[in-house]
Amino acid sequence: MHAAHDHRPPSSSPTRIRPGRRRAIPVAFAVGAVLALGSAAPAGADEPETDQLWISAPYDLVLPTADADGSATTNTVDVKLGHDNTNNSVTGGRLTVDASELAGVAEVSWPSTCAPAADALTATCDFGSLDGAPYISVAEIGLRAAAGAPADAAGALHFTAAADSSFGPLTGYPADTRIRLGDGPDLGVNQLPYRTGVKPGTDLTQPVRLTNHGNRTADRTLLTLFASHGLAFSQRFGNCTYLDADPVTNQSGTTAVCVLDEPVVPGQVYDLAAAGAVRATSAALYERFDHSVDQFSDEAYEQALAGRPFVRGTGADLRATPVPAAATRSAVSAVPDLNLDDNYRSTQITATNKADLIALASDITSAAPGDTVTARIGVKNRGPAWVASLGAGASVATLDVRIPQGTTVTGKPGTCYATGTNRYTCRTPILLWEKARSTFDFTLRVDRLVEGGAKGSVATLNDDPELRISAFDPRLANNTAEFTVSGT
Repeated sequence: MHAAHDHRPPSSSPTRIRPGRRRAIPVAFAVGAVLALGSAAPAGADEPETDQLWISAPYDLVLPTADADGSATTNTVDVKLGHDNTNNSVTGGRLTVDASELAGVAEVSWPSTCAPAADALTATCDFGSLDGAPYISVAEIGLRAAAGAPADAAGALHFTAAADSSFGPLTGYPADTRIRLGDGPDLGVNQLPYRTGVKPGTDLTQPVRLTNHGNRTADRTLLTLFASHGLAFSQRFGNCTYLDADPVTNQSGTTAVCVLDEPVVPGQVYDLAAAGAVRATSAALYERFDHSVDQFSDEAYEQALAGRPFVRGTGADLRATPVPAAATRSAVSAVPDLNLDDNYRSTQITATNKADLIALASDITSAAPGDTVTARIGVKNRGPAWVASLGAGASVATLDVRIPQGTTVTGKPGTCYATGTNRYTCRTPILLWEKARSTFDFTLRVDRLVEGGAKGSVATLNDDPELRISAFDPRLANNTAEFTVSGT
């Protein structure tokens, strides 16, 4: 129900993009950790094989207080485990959970994989193989506020883990989930499945759902949607405003901000599938769809628009359709959302498409010793797809630049750095629209002329595990270009 976070140092998370958000979203860190874990490289041939076990759990969770009759909403803490080295087979182990701090604060429901002690506040949970996925759920622990426990009562769950592996025993760093009680709505949206093998031109239905897990009604809600450039919204709703993808001002995709007037009551699930309907365009390749929900306020709405030129849709209004469920509390609340971890979700949609990158370089003629000239090199995307790394934040292309003999670099772009004598590496932005180019200007002083002309070159590298050019580029032969500095 709530986003999982691994408890490794934050520096392991790569740069992410969170379009349309006005605050840091914990989910993005969790996604980043999963991507970083999935791309872990094996150790070198002469290095010892090592591995590390990680516990992934929410940092904190707010439970709605119980009603006067003792009834309360149950929330779930999903504890997952993962490890770094895919060469190591983790065959199983045991998770230990200590909930003793929650006595009088919350009631604990243990899953069948856990064996609770006599006090029912500690348990050991057996788990099997951790191979095959970055993180694997090993225990879903149910929590509900204890009857009579006051708002702001608090405690914590403590986790430790040990596992057996082909490298030997592994021990995870201890982790905690802080638990406290509160009153208010707890809005959340569901995680959509990742999609692969989507053909350009395909209409996609995505089952977006909205839920209130709290104990107060949200009178109005603010729904924010983001569809990356290769996706097009199937409908433009009258109660939504849109900021379209633009190669200059809004490069990554289209954002929609919608105001839903229907009260969202506790315990009720609402269908918003129409909001997730998109079409994969001819530019689709590595796409991203985000959706998030907040309680509506004038301030929140203005922050979502951020002064940008949104345009209102002309279609019928988007409606939140109740899915049959029991709603037990109806008091309207103006207090903040209890848990923000599940207010934002992001999914990836990968299309079966190609993008042809070509290296760019132009000859410099009529140069003379002592002249200062400009060498413009770069890369162009001939399409048909655009290329973007909206998850990992990797450059579309990394360029290996060789500077011609007889010249000295006196100026270069900040995104280029020296890697040897007369050799530089340049990184493009993380996205490149179809038919667009990314160029780099080097200022060269001509020290001497080379008979027949001095040759330089530019070539794309294919060594980034987050975005391999060979995975989408059908013609690698044109990814290298030469240029010459010569005199008259």
